[in-house]
Amino acid sequence: MTVAPSPAEIFDRAVEEGERRLNQSALELVATSFIAGFTVVFGIVALGIVHAAVKPLSGDLASVAGALAFGPGLIFLVIGRTELFNENFLDPVAKAVNQPDSWMVVPLLRLWSVTFVVNLIGGVLMALIFSVEGALTPATAASLRTSANEFVHRAPLAKFADAIAGGILVSLLSFLLEAADSVRDRITLAYIVGFLLALGPFDHVIVTVLHVVFGMLFNASIGVGTLARMTVIITAGNVVGGLGLVTLTHIVQVRGARESDD
Repeated sequence: MTVAPSPAEIFDRAVEEGERRLNQSALELVATSFIAGFTVVFGIVALGIVHAAVKPLSGDLASVAGALAFGPGLIFLVIGRTELFNENFLDPVAKAVNQPDSWMVVPLLRLWSVTFVVNLIGGVLMALIFSVEGALTPATAASLRTSANEFVHRAPLAKFADAIAGGILVSLLSFLLEAADSVRDRITLAYIVGFLLALGPFDHVIVTVLHVVFGMLFNASIGVGTLARMTVIITAGNVVGGLGLVTLTHIVQVRGARESDD
């Protein structure tokens, strides 16, 4: 039976992966972020298709079926080693903390800002392609429009809470992936987190914003100002959950373990 690596071993792997991510050229970072943006859209569309198909048969199970359909969207991201905002919190921060002479603030901000913007560009472009008349069925379009309205009409505090949970899930995925030694394990972890993320639904800013963009493209009554306010709230929640409640606590865990060993 394979023994799981210790938290210290996982941290060392995260440092190595973080160095790779922070050292990407501008062209590589833009390309991998763009790929992640349009790739995750396939998970959103799959969710909409399955939700629309199952709802007339069993309304109570439609959300579960849709979440099951979304899971592969995260697998594509993980196995393809693309750059998704929030999923790239743990590894780069581990590298920065491990760097004795610098917090690497500029490289971190470069990574996160480019990823955030280009994820959205790639995702919106793909959403525009799917919004062409006839590309998706009317039932799928209606499902995506309805869920978009549900996202934006939640209370701000509820959005923030769901975004914290989403940030925790996606950053936890990063930590667990460093413990995985096989592609099969990585696929399993990505699918489980993708399922839970969609089932909540727990907000990940890129996924939720693109979901709402779909709704707007399918004539949902959602203004740009509403979308912008939602984006700010969810981004803040993702940072609190991903950086504060997962990344920093794992770093403290590892440092505490190493101090006890010394």
